[in-house]
Amino acid sequence: MPDTSTSVPVLVPALDVPQRSTDPEVTRLVAHLDGLRDELVEIRRDLHAHPELGRTEERTTRVVAQRLRAAGLEPVLLPGSGLVCDIGPSHARSGRRRIALRADLDALPVHDSCGLPWVSTVRGVAHACGHDVHTTAVLGAGLALAGLDASDGLTTGVRLVFQPAEEVQPGGAIDVVNAGGLDGVGQIFAIHCDPKVDVGQVGTRIGPITSASDEVQVVLTGPGGHTSRPHLTGDLVFALGQVITQVPAILGRRLDPRSGVNLTWGEVQAGSAHNAIPASGTVRGTLRCLDVRAWEKASDVFHAAVEQVVAPLGLEAEVRHHRGVPPVENEERSTGVLEAAARDVLGPQAVLLTEQSLGGEDFAWYLTKVPGAMARLGTRTPGGRTYDIHQGDLRVDERAVEAGALLLARAALLAGRA
Repeated sequence: MPDTSTSVPVLVPALDVPQRSTDPEVTRLVAHLDGLRDELVEIRRDLHAHPELGRTEERTTRVVAQRLRAAGLEPVLLPGSGLVCDIGPSHARSGRRRIALRADLDALPVHDSCGLPWVSTVRGVAHACGHDVHTTAVLGAGLALAGLDASDGLTTGVRLVFQPAEEVQPGGAIDVVNAGGLDGVGQIFAIHCDPKVDVGQVGTRIGPITSASDEVQVVLTGPGGHTSRPHLTGDLVFALGQVITQVPAILGRRLDPRSGVNLTWGEVQAGSAHNAIPASGTVRGTLRCLDVRAWEKASDVFHAAVEQVVAPLGLEAEVRHHRGVPPVENEERSTGVLEAAARDVLGPQAVLLTEQSLGGEDFAWYLTKVPGAMARLGTRTPGGRTYDIHQGDLRVDERAVEAGALLLARAALLAGRA
């Protein structure tokens, strides 16, 4: 069980949900989570205080596994870190493939400046993306579903997926798939914290909800020379400038502009003297695409654009394109399940249309195998400050844990009926 030495008394009120569904199954689900609320918040605070980077989430995995075992479940550890845990009938018994609920376990290499009693105890590491909320919400959904299965029996099995290394491209989702984590799964759901949305609300959209995100690097090399004689050598710094300005423009003309291709540079290195043309230089950045078909073409177009820009300047170009993740493309029927679930457990006004983000998310890899959808989970206290993810001062309204657990558990139940 978690170390509670960093915890403080949990005084998190229940969600105020107007006009929640009166379906008896929803009533039982809410009752289960009412009994788990304080414990789940305490676990979330413990995970926040003890964050772990991608593929090192051993303690986090242990905390989740111990709680699942305490509920009579049998989690299966994945190689390295992470786990999966099945609830309810198998495919052989139900004749139906399982519904999966996914959480990501890892934190970020960011200093935690939230200023709360459960601030990170690990120097330079923080849950600045809300994965502690994701993990606890899926855990809560699983415990509630296990309670329903024990009393009433689930008609379709559910698989909890606690994956490592979402923040490490191309992502721990690939590890889960390769380890058989999707075997027997027919549909998958996930949430992602959104501090721009009030707690108790969720953002959804059909189709792409995130972007493909790749790391790119161009290394130019030449003979070097004196700045007084650029005509006798390859002017490498000038060439880097051409790459920086022209290649993004070429991509915008060679790929469908509706695909939202965006190449932004973040690092430039060249030279050490004002009067010497350097012999090498590097520029690095990110290439993002909103459309998976453009993403599949972008690498070839990027390579060709760099070569065409550099060719007249007498330099050699080495292009490195590290493929990250494709866009998360929410399947229409699965998105409808999430929206229906949100209205049932969070009220008829709970669903918002969310915008497509240029951020990357490795949940996309699961959706290349099975249909599914991701929702943005509101974490902002109504009337309170709007924070941003990947920032050390991130604070979440902890009622989001209950909201996320209710949403995912209800989505699993509805998907199991379809």
